[in-house]
Amino acid sequence: MSNILVIGHGPAAHRLLRELRRHGHRGTVTVLSAQHRPVQHRPLLTTVLAGRFGAGVLRPAPEPGVRVLAGAVATAIDTGRRLVHARQEDIVTAHPYDILVLACGASPVIPALPGVTDRDGQLSAGVTTLREAADCDRVQGGAVAVLGGGPLGVETASALALRGTATTLVCSGPHPLHERLGDTGAALLTTRLQEAGVTVLGGRDAVRREPRRLLLDDGTEVAADSLVLCTGVEPETQLARAAGIRVHHGIVVDDTLRTSDSRVHAIGDCAEHAGRAVAGYESALAQADTLAAVLTAHKAAHRPAPAVLRLRSHAVDVACVGPLAAFRRHGIRTVGLLDTAGRRYARLALDGDRIAAAVLLGLPEAIATVGHLYRRGLPVPSDRLSLLLGIRSQLTTAGDDDRADAVVCLCNHVSRRQLADAWGLGARTVTALARATRATTGCGSCAGRVETLCAGWADETGRELEPTP
Repeated sequence: MSNILVIGHGPAAHRLLRELRRHGHRGTVTVLSAQHRPVQHRPLLTTVLAGRFGAGVLRPAPEPGVRVLAGAVATAIDTGRRLVHARQEDIVTAHPYDILVLACGASPVIPALPGVTDRDGQLSAGVTTLREAADCDRVQGGAVAVLGGGPLGVETASALALRGTATTLVCSGPHPLHERLGDTGAALLTTRLQEAGVTVLGGRDAVRREPRRLLLDDGTEVAADSLVLCTGVEPETQLARAAGIRVHHGIVVDDTLRTSDSRVHAIGDCAEHAGRAVAGYESALAQADTLAAVLTAHKAAHRPAPAVLRLRSHAVDVACVGPLAAFRRHGIRTVGLLDTAGRRYARLALDGDRIAAAVLLGLPEAIATVGHLYRRGLPVPSDRLSLLLGIRSQLTTAGDDDRADAVVCLCNHVSRRQLADAWGLGARTVTALARATRATTGCGSCAGRVETLCAGWADETGRELEPTP
């Protein structure tokens, strides 16, 4: 039996704990959690920010048999003696390990912008990142500015507009997600966001934060009772670097998630596998699954999850599938659809009859089907237009005619039937269904569908939908 010590208690660590138990690990597992609050499901933060779910949906069920030391901040790793030193309040402790797992995550990048931080280097009043439920409470006032044109910036601005807040999204590129969607798709995204109530200011840089306003480089003054920073993240590597463990951008790991020290592994946003760090939520969970198998003597090797971005936004359905570089590969055929009036757009990169990459906007049925085909490596139907327009009768390869068995949550392979069974056994809220089936606890893109199913079943049974606690 081995003594496993985990530094960090985010989603990747939580998944590892669950999978260790499932694989029958019988040794001790101790978690050093710098936070006093329980692990939180970060992909649903913007849904909580919008007011659609309560914060309870962010808290997965705790794993039994695990010792979690809340508020224990790891300060140093002694790889020679296999000890981790930590501070818990005013007490300094040393924790031995046979196997150490670094699940330290990543920290938000704070731009060097006057007025964003105070003299102590802390975020100024009215300025916040979006990393935990408490950050949602810090976003106050009738006018909010969101800085950053990436996925989190778009989701955050959309969520704020949904709850009725006057929202301005500021990004340095000509449009949000310009690098991913290209000129046409990104321009349509701007249009859809503006229709949803978001003021989009592209091609601008912020130069100063002042109380209740944000100043831009062209002289524009943006009303901002709160400023939300969605400006990227950096892997947490300080502990590993100080211990002599190899670090590049992240903590370098091999296919078994092992670092340069054979008794130390790393998973999640702090890890760098195959030259890629901060690989995203799905990859973090996949790494946890692989490592749990490795640590319980099963043969396993991590393979990066397929690159699929699905925005959680009420303004418009957006998905980017596969590497964008595939559009420039030799032998790739491109198929496109542009519906200017309907503000819909799609581009497929086809390698033979398989999808190498895709960009889709405003086509929810096609997004679901294209994602399914890409993940499974299945051929696209010959009628490409029907594929993009979501005409189901033409897509015999992608769907499942037994709708009860249709997969609602791709991350955890939860079907509609499993959700219905859990509902029948008393799981009558999104939070309860998440705990019973693990639906919505992956990338979170199925949360709206699960919420809709909840409401429908409540209507069918004549019961009112219980509020999310």
